[in-house]
Amino acid sequence: MGIASRYSAQEIEQKWYDYWMEHDYFHSEPNDKESYTVVIPPPNVTGILHMGHMLNNTLQDVLVRRARLRGYNACWVPGTDHASIATEAKVVAKLKAQGINKSDLSREEFLEHAWSWTEEYGGSILEQLKKLGASCDWKRTKFTMDDAMSESVIKSFVDLYKKGLIYRGYRMVNWDPEAKTTLSDEEVNHVEQQGELYFLKYKIEGSNDTLTIATTRPETIFGDTAICINPNDERFVHLKGKKAIVPLANRVVPIIEDEYVDMEFGTGCLKVTPAHDENDKMLGDKHKLEVIDIFNDDASLNAYGLHYSGKDRFVARKEMIKELQEKGILIKTESHTNKVGTSERTGAVIEPKLSDQWFLKMEKLVEPAIKSVLETQEIKLFPKKFENTYRHWMENIRDWNISRQLWWGQQIPAYFYGDGKDDFVVASTKEEALASAKAKTNNPNIKPEDLVQDEDALDTWFSSWLWPMSVFDGIRNPDNAEFKYYYPTNDLVTGPDILFFWVARMIIAGYEYTGERPFENVYLTGLVRDKQRRKMSKSLGNSPDALGLIDEYGADGVRVGLLLSAPAGNDLMFDEELCKQGKGFVNKIWNAYRLIEGWEVDENIDQPESSTIGLEWFTAKFNATLAEIEDHFEKYRISDALMATYKLVWDDFCSWLLEIVKPDYGQPIDKKTYNGVIEALENNLRILHPFVPFASEEIWHHITSRAPEDALIVNRWPEIKQADAQLIADFDRASQVISGLRTIRKEKNISFKDQLELFVHNTEDFSPRFDTVIIRLGNLSKMEETSETLEGALSFRVKANEYFVPLKGTIDLEAEIQKIKEELTYTKGFIKSVEKKLANARFVDNAPQQVVAVERQKQADAHAKIEALENRLATLK
Repeated sequence: MGIASRYSAQEIEQKWYDYWMEHDYFHSEPNDKESYTVVIPPPNVTGILHMGHMLNNTLQDVLVRRARLRGYNACWVPGTDHASIATEAKVVAKLKAQGINKSDLSREEFLEHAWSWTEEYGGSILEQLKKLGASCDWKRTKFTMDDAMSESVIKSFVDLYKKGLIYRGYRMVNWDPEAKTTLSDEEVNHVEQQGELYFLKYKIEGSNDTLTIATTRPETIFGDTAICINPNDERFVHLKGKKAIVPLANRVVPIIEDEYVDMEFGTGCLKVTPAHDENDKMLGDKHKLEVIDIFNDDASLNAYGLHYSGKDRFVARKEMIKELQEKGILIKTESHTNKVGTSERTGAVIEPKLSDQWFLKMEKLVEPAIKSVLETQEIKLFPKKFENTYRHWMENIRDWNISRQLWWGQQIPAYFYGDGKDDFVVASTKEEALASAKAKTNNPNIKPEDLVQDEDALDTWFSSWLWPMSVFDGIRNPDNAEFKYYYPTNDLVTGPDILFFWVARMIIAGYEYTGERPFENVYLTGLVRDKQRRKMSKSLGNSPDALGLIDEYGADGVRVGLLLSAPAGNDLMFDEELCKQGKGFVNKIWNAYRLIEGWEVDENIDQPESSTIGLEWFTAKFNATLAEIEDHFEKYRISDALMATYKLVWDDFCSWLLEIVKPDYGQPIDKKTYNGVIEALENNLRILHPFVPFASEEIWHHITSRAPEDALIVNRWPEIKQADAQLIADFDRASQVISGLRTIRKEKNISFKDQLELFVHNTEDFSPRFDTVIIRLGNLSKMEETSETLEGALSFRVKANEYFVPLKGTIDLEAEIQKIKEELTYTKGFIKSVEKKLANARFVDNAPQQVVAVERQKQADAHAKIEALENRLATLK
C-alpha cells in the first residue's frame, strides 16, 4: 500500500507508540551489552505536562533513542515524586471544599485521603509523556512513596543517624506559615522588596528619658527581650546598665552591650527578639536572654500579642502602626529596601522560628562531591559555566534541615519514650525501636504503646537524593545484579534551578553510599521563556497547552520546534512558529519519500553520470555531517546536532540530491540510482529517528516490509566513514554556479524549459566533476570554456571564475538595455541627493554620527550599483 498523500500525526503517532510498547522495545534487562542508563527527574505527582517537561523529556528521549541505535542496552527509568508540600496542600484544599479540616482527622485518616487523591490524579503526567514519544521503560516506573522506595529512605535515615551525621537540634528555621512546615535554606527565595523602616520610642525605666530604635517589623516588639547598643558608641554611654520598657507590652528589658550592633544603621540601638531573628537568637544565647515566641503556626499573633492575638502578622502590623502613632511612640517612617525570604513552594513570606528539627551534617559529606565535579572532572556539567554556581553552593553549605511538619511523606523513624531531650531512639521499625529503647534505658518493661513516633515527615528531597540508587534497589540491596549492571547511570538531564536541590545532593549521596559517581554527565537545560523573555507561568497566561501543541503540530513537530531553539544552559525563547517549522520539516521528509515512492524503476537503463557523482557527493556529505553530529552529541550540543541533521535532510538530500537524480517527467529511473537514493534515505532516517521518531518509523516501514526485530527503533546508528572533503568542496562551487544560473532565470523571467548556454572563464583550477550536474540542473544546451569576455551576455562570478550566459533569443535585448538605462538614471539621481546632503556642513556636523554613517553607506552602495549596471550595459551593447 502506497504512502498517504498527507502526514496524519495523530494516527501515525498512536500506531507506532502502541507498536513499540507491544514489542517491548523500551524495556531493558541486564545482558551482555554495555548499559546506557538515564533516570528521569521525577515530576511532582500533582503535575501536568508543561513546556519545561516537554523540553527536558525530549532531550532525554533523544539521548536514549540514539543509545539504542548505537547498540547499548538503554534503560530510561520513569517515575514521580510524592511532593510533600504541594500534594498535602492539594489534599487539604480538597478536604476543605468538602467541609473537612485536616486537624479533625487522624494521621491514618488523612493519609487515606492522600493516597486516594494520588491514585485518582497522580501519574497522569507520565501518560502525557507518552504522547511526546518518551521511550521510558514503563515496567520500571517508580513512585517515591512506593513501599520499597520508602524503606530505602528510612534505611538511609537510620544509617546516617548511626554514623552520627543526623542529629536533632533546637534551632532557628525557615517557617512557611501557609504550608505550616519548615523549609531548608535552599527552598527559600530572597526577593528584594520596598518597605518601611519604623522609628519607635522606648522609655527608660525610672526616668523621663527615651531611646529610639528603627525596625522593619514593629509587630515583633511583643517578643523583645533586650535593647542592644555598641559599647563603643559614645552616644549611649548614659544608657549602660539601665533598662527599657517595651511599648504596648510594657515589659521591662535590659539594655545590653555588644559590638555586633552596627552604629551606622538606623539609630544605633537594636531591639533584640531572639525567637524571630537568627542574629537576635545569637545575641540572646550569648547574653542569656529570655526567648518569647509570639506567633502561631499560621503567623498570626498568639497570646503574647495581647489585643492583637489571633490577627495575621501583616494585619497586626498595619493596626499597630496606627496605635503607635496615636500614642506618640512612632516618631517617623522611612522608605527602606531589604531582601525578604519567601517560600519556593507557596510564595509565603518566611517566618524565622525556633524549633526542634532534624538536621543532616553536610560539611564532610560534600567533600567528594566537590572533588569529583571541580577537580577530577569525574562528573561533567554541561555547560561548564554552571561549575561556578555549583562551587558557590557547595563551599557555603550548611547543615540540611530534613524534617517537615507534614503527614504526606516518609515519617521520621524516631521513637520517643519519655519527655527528656534525649529520650528517643532511631530505628527502621517499631519492633527494632522497642528493643533499642529497652537497651538504652536498661528497662525491659517498656511496652510498644510507650513509644510515640515523631509526627514529622522527611523532606521530599531526602527521598529524591537517593533516586539513581533506589530505583534499582541499591540502598536496601546494594549487591543486587540490576544495581551492579545499571549503576552508575550515564546522563542526567535537568534544569539548573535544581542543581543544588537535587543534582548536588544526588552526587553527595552517591559517594556516601557507593563510593561512586551516580552519573557521568549532567546536561543542564535552560528555562523556557516566551518571545518577550518572560518566564512562562499560568498567572501571565503565556504558557501554551503542551498537549494542545502536540495535537496541532504532532509530537515530532513539537520536538523539532523545541530543540531548534534550545542551546544547552541558555534559556529557550519559545515561539509557536518553531513548532510550525518543525511540522513543516516532518512534511518535507514525508513528501520526499512520496516523490521517491512514485518513481518507476527500470533495471535495463544505465545510471547517468550526474546521478553517479551526485550520490558520491551525498555519501561524502553525509559522512562529514555525521562526524559533525557526533561531535555535537559528545559536547551535549543537542540543538546543534538537530540543526546539522535538519540541514542535511532539507538542503542536501531534498533540495540537491533528489533534484540531481530524479528522472524527467514520465520517465523511469535506473535501478542503481534508485537503490543509492534508498540507502541514503535509510541513513537519513537512522539519524533522524532520535529527533522525529514517529515519522521516521512510519517511512522506514513503507520502504519495505520489516520484521519486528528490524524496526527502526532497534536498528543501527550509521558508522562514520572518511568523507571526501575535496568532493564536497567541488560540489559547493558547482552549487553556486547552479544558483547563479537560477538567479539569472528569475531576474530575467526565463522559463526553465528554455535551455541556456554557459561559457566559463576559468582563471583557477576548478574540477569538472560536477559539470554534468550543472548542465542538468541548469538546463544547459552547452557548457564551454572561454578565454575572453563575451559581449552581449550576462555574467556572474564564483570565486575567481567568471560565467557568461548569452541572452540572444532568450530575452528582448533592446528592452533589457532600456531597463538598465532607466535604472542607471534613477540611481544617478539618487546619489546626487545623497551627496548634496553630505556636502552640507551643518548636516554633517550636527546630525547624529550614526545618521551620517547611514548616508555615507548609501553613497557607497549607489556607486557600486552604478558600476555594476554600467558593466552589464557594456556587455549587452
